[in-house]
Amino acid sequence: MKTSKLYEPAKVGAIELKNHIVMSPMTRCRAIGNVPNDLVAEYYKQRSGAGLIVTEGTSPSPNGLGYARIPGIFSKEQVEGWKKVTSAVHGAGGKIFVQLMHTGRISHQLNLPEGAVILAPSAVKAAGQMWTDAAQMQDLPTPKAMTAEEVQSTKAEYITAAKNAVEAGFDGIELHSANGYLLEQFLSPVSNIRTDNYGGSVENRARFVLEVAKGVVEAIGKEKVGIRLSPYGVASDMPHYSEIDATYEYLATELSKIGIAYVHVVDHSAMGAPAVPLAIKETIRKVFKNTFIHAGGYIQKTAEADVESGLYDLVAIGRPFISNPDLVERFKNNWPLSSDLDMNTFYSADAVGYTDYPVYKA
Repeated sequence: MKTSKLYEPAKVGAIELKNHIVMSPMTRCRAIGNVPNDLVAEYYKQRSGAGLIVTEGTSPSPNGLGYARIPGIFSKEQVEGWKKVTSAVHGAGGKIFVQLMHTGRISHQLNLPEGAVILAPSAVKAAGQMWTDAAQMQDLPTPKAMTAEEVQSTKAEYITAAKNAVEAGFDGIELHSANGYLLEQFLSPVSNIRTDNYGGSVENRARFVLEVAKGVVEAIGKEKVGIRLSPYGVASDMPHYSEIDATYEYLATELSKIGIAYVHVVDHSAMGAPAVPLAIKETIRKVFKNTFIHAGGYIQKTAEADVESGLYDLVAIGRPFISNPDLVERFKNNWPLSSDLDMNTFYSADAVGYTDYPVYKA
């Protein structure tokens, strides 16, 4: 068995982890009726060898349920569903944070419950299409620009969702401020053309994210709060802009003052996206004083090297966990990884390609 810092215990906030490996949040679309079920509980339980699991994006609001079959955490039924998941993971010795993801303009009315509205900082349409179970692929619509009241009510939804997460047994929450969803939509001058104090300058565009972070910290404690960021990411039609470096340096500095447990930076260059420059990662490392998690196409060798080097505190791994529920044990023992990953089953509705991947047998 290999000895490496990667497999030694670690800490996030006040939470003890059994290793330095995080299972990345990955949308899997198995929450029928937007409620996590026994199948979802089994999936996360199988992968509880990770030091920390971050769940799939989970909406704090009916308005944020942009995709088909993604879970929420705003109703009693959803909280009860998540209790099955946290109980299963804790029973297997794991730790789990829920990722709060409001999709904002990356949405379609056919995926939303009755009465829900597609909201964004501004009425700026994103290019691209989205799957709907009712009518298959559809163009993304123009969202409704949030009123001042809707900005405040949406912030309150995040805070309530964080409290619901604690009630559901989660060890903490991760704010999804990456990949072009609502929080990142506020950060970018492309998707945010507001003229009030939530738009314009770097400080104004970061205001909503920072107010949400402060609100959830006050509600559940700073040691239970993390955030995911994707500087230089282009997912969900988020073009680059001249103030990216200034935006993320300011944001990371202010998040450090708030004292959240971690910043989780995702670099999708391994999947063909533009690389996140090392310089901005080093800037975040310098100004953010707590745990730095990095995600980006890791294999065993690079994960071990990055944790040993101290560049990042923890490394997050996504797709290999789909087809290797026992990924950590495979790494530790130098067992081969499964190559059976079937992308056609990533977002389907049943157990196929979800809970039916086997553990390694010598």
